[in-house]
Amino acid sequence: MPAVHRRQNHLLEQLSSAELARLSPQLKPIELTLGQVLYESGGRQSRVYFPTTAIVSLLYTMVDGASAEIAVVGNEGIIGVSIFMGGETTTSRAVVQSAGSAYQLNSRALSEEFRRGGSLQLHLLRYTQALLTQMAQTAVCNRHHSLDQQLCRWLLLSLDRLAGSELVMTQELIANMLGVRPASVTEPAANLQDAELLPYRRARIKVLNRPGLETRTCDCYAVVKKEFDRLLPAPGPP
Repeated sequence: MPAVHRRQNHLLEQLSSAELARLSPQLKPIELTLGQVLYESGGRQSRVYFPTTAIVSLLYTMVDGASAEIAVVGNEGIIGVSIFMGGETTTSRAVVQSAGSAYQLNSRALSEEFRRGGSLQLHLLRYTQALLTQMAQTAVCNRHHSLDQQLCRWLLLSLDRLAGSELVMTQELIANMLGVRPASVTEPAANLQDAELLPYRRARIKVLNRPGLETRTCDCYAVVKKEFDRLLPAPGPP
């Protein structure tokens, strides 16, 4: 199989040489498409995913079909924490928010490596702590902050997980992530356009002024970013 370019995913980069040798034959590079469902709520997870250029949203879906995003995962993390935490299933739903690449791994292989207690175990546990912070802060943000601030937070978290500054995302999908009606997103998006922070054309969002977004968002974004940076420092140069 092709060599695993582990620097594309921050967790894979933390693998020791021995861990990489054991897992590489089973790490499969795949392409994830926009809107693809990686697992459903309550379903048993037979695979985990290490995103490289793709972004995946973890959504909680109500009985009536309404949903809201509880976390976003990109090249800093993994899809499938319930596998190594021992639950095997979860109440969330994983949907591809931004199409791109990932590495796919059999859940059994990950569980076996986790039980060895090496560097992979340590960094997966740190990642889970950071992910829980993001989930908790999202709940606080959705309850206490304006939709304008929530949209800025969501855009910044997504940008942190992209190589560029452009998102392919319809207004309907944005509303679904934020747990509101599509019409509710119109005014906040228009406010950002009027402030010349980003144009929104044909489902493409290109951020023109990131510092401007950071001044408009709430402190929830900074709390999440600080915790990820503390627990999972950005990889250094090769």
